[in-house]
Amino acid sequence: MEFQVPKQQNPNIKSYNKEELRVAYEFAKRMHGEFGDFLKAIVLFGSTAKHIVNKAGDVDILVVVDDVTVTPTQELVEAYRIIVEKMVTDVSTRLHVTTIKLSTFWEYIRAGDPIGMNILRDGVALLDTGFFDPLRALLMRGRIRPSEEAVWTYFARAPRTLHNAKWHVLQAVIDMYWAVIDAAHAAIMVLGETPPSPDHVAFILEEKLIKPNHLDRKYAAIVNKFYLLQKKIMHREIREIKGAYLDTLFKEAQDFVEKIDDLINKQFKTRKPKRF
Repeated sequence: MEFQVPKQQNPNIKSYNKEELRVAYEFAKRMHGEFGDFLKAIVLFGSTAKHIVNKAGDVDILVVVDDVTVTPTQELVEAYRIIVEKMVTDVSTRLHVTTIKLSTFWEYIRAGDPIGMNILRDGVALLDTGFFDPLRALLMRGRIRPSEEAVWTYFARAPRTLHNAKWHVLQAVIDMYWAVIDAAHAAIMVLGETPPSPDHVAFILEEKLIKPNHLDRKYAAIVNKFYLLQKKIMHREIREIKGAYLDTLFKEAQDFVEKIDDLINKQFKTRKPKRF
């Protein structure tokens, strides 16, 4: 007597449109034809994580390859890369393929790593040798939980990321500084002058543009302000800039650039379209 064991359908499949599924299944079919048992799972994931059906975006595919019973040689890895690239070209350039080793994927799951959890939770197995869907079922039943190691590993990123966020704000000020200096150099070059080093820009503006009443004195002050700011940032004398002050700096830099834009256009008597 042959038992009929009903299999639950992955509800995530409803989040994909027919074209996404067609592309994904065609890719999985060709991959299996090429690599056979070397493949442990091919998973469609991505848009379900955001509950968005994207008709024109990437079709994200995860390929889990066997590095447990197979030892991937350099020749195999290179051949795999070439074949996958050609397959993506042949099937659909919308495909975005990520390949991961079985041992690595298992470590993600064992530790309860968010990357592995998201793929399990949101993925649809196009090819499964018997581990992806059972692991997904265990996850949905609350049987897979993060390890203490994974908790501390991810928490350790938080302070570093906050520090990086502060540096990005400081870097934004340096970018504003260069916007001001580049604009000032352009204004000086319009006069036929050789652009000076940044520390002399304000002086040249004063002599060549402010004294002849082509430019208000406040613009030399803006140049000086940004020059001193970037020096203090680079020397770690300033380690943090608050949001309100950042907004003020941006408005000043934007005002400077727009003023120089007007000045240059008047000089050439041909208005170029603004790019900011």
